[in-house]
Amino acid sequence: MTKSELITRLAARFPQLVTKDAELSVKMIIDAMAKSLSKGQRIEIRGFGSFDLNYRPPRIGRNPKSGEKVKVPEKYVPHFKAGKEMRERVDYKIKNSK
Repeated sequence: MTKSELITRLAARFPQLVTKDAELSVKMIIDAMAKSLSKGQRIEIRGFGSFDLNYRPPRIGRNPKSGEKVKVPEKYVPHFKAGKEMRERVDYKIKNSK
């Protein structure tokens, strides 16, 4: 699902919301999540999952075009882990759709 699909579904589910209000709501939530992650904080949404940062140490990589060695600096990358309820719901849907 894309951000625009989420906005459309949110506006359709709640008719009292104008599409612009739904768009603003989704943007504010995503901005708040990005801000929290950039501060190194963990985000947990009960029944959905959690977002955290994984540390990737510096390493030597290769340029795929030239094959030359390239230093890849250390970095933190966002990581999502689905919650138990989310995993169960997805698993149930997949098993029953076959």
